[in-house]
Amino acid sequence: MKLGVFTPVFGTLPLNAMLDRVQEMGLDGIELAAGGWPGTAHAVPERLLADPAGLETFRKELAVRNLDVLAVSVHGNPLHPNADTAAQYHRDWRAALGLAARLEVETVVTFAGCPGGAAGDTVPNWITAVWPPEFLAALDWQWNERVIPYWQREAEHLRSLGLRAALELHPGFVAYNPATLLRLRTAVGDTVGANLDPSHLYWQGIDPLVAIRELKGAIHHFHAKDNQLHPQNIQRNGVLDLTPYENTVDRSWTFRSVGSGHSELHWSQIMSELRLAGYDGAVSIEHEDALMSVQEGLQRAVDTLKRVVLREGPAEAWWLK
Repeated sequence: MKLGVFTPVFGTLPLNAMLDRVQEMGLDGIELAAGGWPGTAHAVPERLLADPAGLETFRKELAVRNLDVLAVSVHGNPLHPNADTAAQYHRDWRAALGLAARLEVETVVTFAGCPGGAAGDTVPNWITAVWPPEFLAALDWQWNERVIPYWQREAEHLRSLGLRAALELHPGFVAYNPATLLRLRTAVGDTVGANLDPSHLYWQGIDPLVAIRELKGAIHHFHAKDNQLHPQNIQRNGVLDLTPYENTVDRSWTFRSVGSGHSELHWSQIMSELRLAGYDGAVSIEHEDALMSVQEGLQRAVDTLKRVVLREGPAEAWWLK
């Protein structure tokens, strides 16, 4: 596996300074933000694609530091019921695909998206209940009229470019757990898989160790981010938490750096399960820890992951040779 970092955490730094920081941390590469919500602080796909010399300079800056682009990331909602909004996210997505193809980076990370609940809606409608009955009718409409047709087209486009999509399993979008990801993958093919981020699973009550086994062969990317659950608040209000992120003391859960929400043993078990599932790709650190500085949070994650990834490395025992 290769250790990397998701670049928005360094969004205030110019490209070369960002790459220097990544090299100093002893990482293998970056997950490059290239549009949508993560922004384009270090790479504007349309500009790089229109500027061969600039693209070559970008490649060289990576090469001199012995860094790779481990994935290209373009989180957005191309299924948004507002046509103009959806079109912009779709343009961002397609531009990022073009950049990934030129950089020979196989994996592009995004969200599955979320449409409205019916024609004429103006805001996304994330449906998670089977009653009242109109919820299931709306869910069927979403999948059959919006989700599957869009991703069937995009899966074919991915195949034509030799790329694959890693859909981040995140509440608020139609693929948010193993069952919904596998439903979409069954409908559109194996160019679509999961970006497995344990932090989004913990607060749904999903065990990442179980999810990894469930998604064997369908994991295309891995976000290394932890989550601290706050039992006293969960017991009061559950995990469907609308408390503002900055009000950490009253929230049911909080994003944390790797090792600050769950033990190092647990993260070692995650790495073991990934290997058992045949995953040997990127382990990309995403820093969203409100209780640690960027430097402190990243260093904690790097130190923990270097220990557990090395510990769970390929077997070299004589009886397995």
